[in-house]
Amino acid sequence: MNASASASVPTTAETLRTALGGLLGGLPPKQATAAVDRLIANYRGRTPTDAPVLRDRSDVAAYAAYRMPATFEAVRSALDALGEAAPRWSPGSHVDVGGGTGAATWAVDAVWDGPRDTVVLDWAEPALALGKELAAASGSEVLRAAEWRRAVIGAGLALPAADLVTVSYVLGELTPEARRAVVAEAARAGQAVVLIEPGTPEGYLRIREARDQLIEAGLRVAAPCPHDGTCPIEVGKDWCHFSARVSRSSLHRQVKGGSLPYEDEKFSYVAATRFPVEPAPSRITRRPQIRKGLVQLDLCGPQDGESSGLTRVNVTKRHGDLYKAARDADWGQEWPPAATS
Repeated sequence: MNASASASVPTTAETLRTALGGLLGGLPPKQATAAVDRLIANYRGRTPTDAPVLRDRSDVAAYAAYRMPATFEAVRSALDALGEAAPRWSPGSHVDVGGGTGAATWAVDAVWDGPRDTVVLDWAEPALALGKELAAASGSEVLRAAEWRRAVIGAGLALPAADLVTVSYVLGELTPEARRAVVAEAARAGQAVVLIEPGTPEGYLRIREARDQLIEAGLRVAAPCPHDGTCPIEVGKDWCHFSARVSRSSLHRQVKGGSLPYEDEKFSYVAATRFPVEPAPSRITRRPQIRKGLVQLDLCGPQDGESSGLTRVNVTKRHGDLYKAARDADWGQEWPPAATS
């Protein structure tokens, strides 16, 4: 994993924001806002199609300003969880399916300093062109050397073998048949597969279905689940999702119409592998509730004959170091932390 960058060296996220600002600063605000409004409907997964969502340069520029920082942080969070489950593994090759402007590729580069062989596939030429421009503005040799290739994302997709295959915020754009075909091909081609969708009930259901498909294909779940068993959540009553904090640039705030310097991106994901992993003992599935002398944690853990795997635990001061860890714990982290388990 990357060490924390010094104050004098921009982080990958900062470099991405700078690159976005340089490329998108001249975009007319009204044009950007109109494109964003249309893209929001697609992002929420209500219009699955067999055609690209990003149609032209203005669509792509609006998408990059509206979605790319949030996608980057969500994917990086999912990849961090995979890295925790496989601490001695790093990908030498990466295929980003439906990668658009390359947010997932930037995230992979941030987590592992980038695999030496990276291919970004998308069906929208304008997205690939802008993604290549953004990568050229980065300080990463891996990003600058990435191959940006047009491909139809759906049935008939053929992927090169890769250590890591990512499919982020794509499944909701596809018909059910195309979705199953893409997941099947990712499972065939990848040693590790990471799928990310919006943290909505619909996004969770797509991830849940894809998780089952990956397990049937012989992969084992690395994160977020601590087991390969059936998801214990009752459909229609709850959904599994997590949150990533996203810093907003002034351009980002302008396009999205917000005033806060940050936002929280909700996402659902699954990471699965064909190699041995060390899943979390359990995962914190909601924001911890801190009370006086007590922290309440909602957990998903191992299943057995008496437990579905979903539990709620109270950690109090009498638990000593574990209580201190609980006060610092965050939604999505493993529990108990490695240092205290």
